[in-house]
Amino acid sequence: MKIGIIGLPGSGKTTVFEALTHNAVDEEVYKGEDRIGTIKVPDKRVDILSSMYNPKKTIYAQVVYLLPGMQSHNKDNVWNQVRDCDALIHVIRNFSGYGFEAQKPRDDFFSLEQEMIFADLVVVEKRLERIELEKKRHRKIDQEELDLLAECQKNLENEISLRKNPDIASTPCIKGFAFVSLKPMLVLFNNEDDDDVMPDLKDITSRESCMIIRGKLEQELAQMSDEEAEDFLSEFNITASAMDRVVSESYKLQGLVSFFTVGEDEVRAWTIKKETKALDAAEVIHSDIKKGFIRAEVVSFEDLISAGSYAEARKKGTVRLEGKTYEVKDGDIINFRFNV
Repeated sequence: MKIGIIGLPGSGKTTVFEALTHNAVDEEVYKGEDRIGTIKVPDKRVDILSSMYNPKKTIYAQVVYLLPGMQSHNKDNVWNQVRDCDALIHVIRNFSGYGFEAQKPRDDFFSLEQEMIFADLVVVEKRLERIELEKKRHRKIDQEELDLLAECQKNLENEISLRKNPDIASTPCIKGFAFVSLKPMLVLFNNEDDDDVMPDLKDITSRESCMIIRGKLEQELAQMSDEEAEDFLSEFNITASAMDRVVSESYKLQGLVSFFTVGEDEVRAWTIKKETKALDAAEVIHSDIKKGFIRAEVVSFEDLISAGSYAEARKKGTVRLEGKTYEVKDGDIINFRFNV
């Protein structure tokens, strides 16, 4: 999962990036460069399974955060940088400070939203122009693509983000266009250190997935030891670190779940979309497993822990054999049987 961090200048994007990735970098050294941080997805279930199996390797699911660099402040470059991301985090300034104008989170949100809409409209119009040329040359036209692009154009001209149209959002036909306003988006209001209240902006909070973050506090927290962090969390009434909360919300936003493979060699978390069939989940591990799929041996995390061991879970009948069309659930522990 790759997530792009966007926001207007001064919104605190770098602070949020460092809070999420524990990646504090000298800006004079890295000025102008894109920054990428890869983090392990915190998951207590992986910790418990690892202590149960004591494997040689424990592998968590991962999230990659991209922060477009200074050279990408050209608007077109920013959108090109994040087009291959699975989702976006839109950081909005909701703090004051020396040298800053009064915060205007509502205006800032819609300002960047309009930029995304315009960037997508340019892509749509260019493609429609090419289709018209192909028509004139009597070449075969993909009518489904044409109809969808016309629908996209209508939405964008009415200043409606494509992610707000479920029919468009669920259509594989336009996936290759990588529209930025189509991507799932988490809005992060970057608050003052002593402000843990969501701003009263119903026209945004009722339509978007929103969270607050106290960026400076979270940035400090990211640089602390575990013991220092525990005291810090308590002092400022932070129930979980920004990383934990944002990753959790990002998973929810994209409809993602985790399943696990376990053994003495490796305990590993795998990320898939909800309602993924067992056959497609097998391919996430290796294409050969999908090719030679026989069946999936499945036990839920809760049933395994309740039984105390895989052997006991099997005795209790909570280990099941499932076929290709089984929909993998969050927390499933799966042993794929296959033959190539």
